[in-house]
Amino acid sequence: MRTVKLAVALPYTDTPWPEVVEYVQEAERLGFEAVFVAEAYSYDAVSIMSALAVKTERIKIGAGILNVFSRSAALIAQSAGALDMLSGGRFILGLGTSGPQVVQGWHGIPFERPLQRTREVVEIVRMALRRERLIYDGQTIKLDMGLKLINHPVRSEIPIIIASLGPKNLEMTGEIADGWMPTLFDPAKMDVFKPHLEAGLARSGRRFEDLMITPAVPVVLWDDLDTCRQLIKPYVALYIGGMGSRERNFYNQLAQRYGYVDEAKVIQDLYLSGDKAGAAAAVPDQLVDATSAYGNAEQIQASLQRFADAGVTMPVLGIGALDQESRLRTLEALAPIVAAV
Repeated sequence: MRTVKLAVALPYTDTPWPEVVEYVQEAERLGFEAVFVAEAYSYDAVSIMSALAVKTERIKIGAGILNVFSRSAALIAQSAGALDMLSGGRFILGLGTSGPQVVQGWHGIPFERPLQRTREVVEIVRMALRRERLIYDGQTIKLDMGLKLINHPVRSEIPIIIASLGPKNLEMTGEIADGWMPTLFDPAKMDVFKPHLEAGLARSGRRFEDLMITPAVPVVLWDDLDTCRQLIKPYVALYIGGMGSRERNFYNQLAQRYGYVDEAKVIQDLYLSGDKAGAAAAVPDQLVDATSAYGNAEQIQASLQRFADAGVTMPVLGIGALDQESRLRTLEALAPIVAAV
C-alpha cells in the first residue's frame, strides 16, 4: 500500500503575511508534509516560496504550479535551484501549462503548443540542474551558446510534478514527471486518468505505483454539510465556468468526461455571462462531494481515505476558512489524521 502524506495549499487571497507564516509554521509543527504555493495572477509564487523556505525547517516547499510560458526554462531552473538551496533540499517543482486565461490574458503570451513547451521545459530544467551545458534544439526553445549553471545545486535532481487533465497531457506526465497534480479530481473516476498515465509510465519503464499523486482537495471544517457545499461551489464554478475560454477550458472538459455534460455547459454559460452566483448554484452536489473533503474531522478523514484508496500519495488540502482562527483550528483538527497516515 502506498504511503500517504498530507500537504496544505496557500490561498490566493490577501491574507496578511504574518498570518501566512504562522499558518505554514503551524502546519509544519503538526507534521504536514508540504505546503504548495499557487500563482495564476496573484503574487508570484517564487517570492512567497523563498520567504517561506527561510521561515521553516522541515516542511517541503512546493510550487503548485508555475506555468511553463511566462518564465524561460533556464529561469525556472535557476529559481528551482535557488529555492532548493534556501530550503536545504526541500523544494518540489510543480509545473503546468495553466491556460489561455492566464497565459494570454495576464502575461500576453500566445498559448501555443503547450504540451511540447512543457516537455522541453522539463528537459532543460533537468539539464541545468545537472550543470550540463545548455545546447538545445527544440521545437519551442532553442539554446546554442552552451552556458551552464554557475552554482552547484544542493540536489542535481529536484522532484517535478505536472498539473495535467487531458489524455495527451496525462500520457506525457506519466512519461516525464515524478508526480501528477490534478484539480477537480474525483478518486472514484480514476479510470478517466489512469490508462493515459500508465501509457506514459510504460514508455519510461515505470509503474503507476512509482508516480506521486498530489491532487488539490478543497477542505471545509464545519458541522453543517450544506454550508460546506455552498462554500466550495464558487471554487468549482470558477474552474468549470471561468478558467479558460468557452472553446478551451480543460476543467469544463473534465467535468463533461465525468458525465456532467449539460451541467458543465450551464455553469460555463452562467459564469461567462457574469452570473457567478448562478454558476455556483448550478454546480451539482455530487461533484462537490466527489472532489472535496468536508464536515467534521471524522467525515473529512473518511473522505480523504477515498483519495488514499485510489492511489493518491499526498492530497494538497485547500482549507476553506474566512479568518486565521478558523484556518488554525482546521489544521489542529486535522492533526490526528496527519499522525494516522
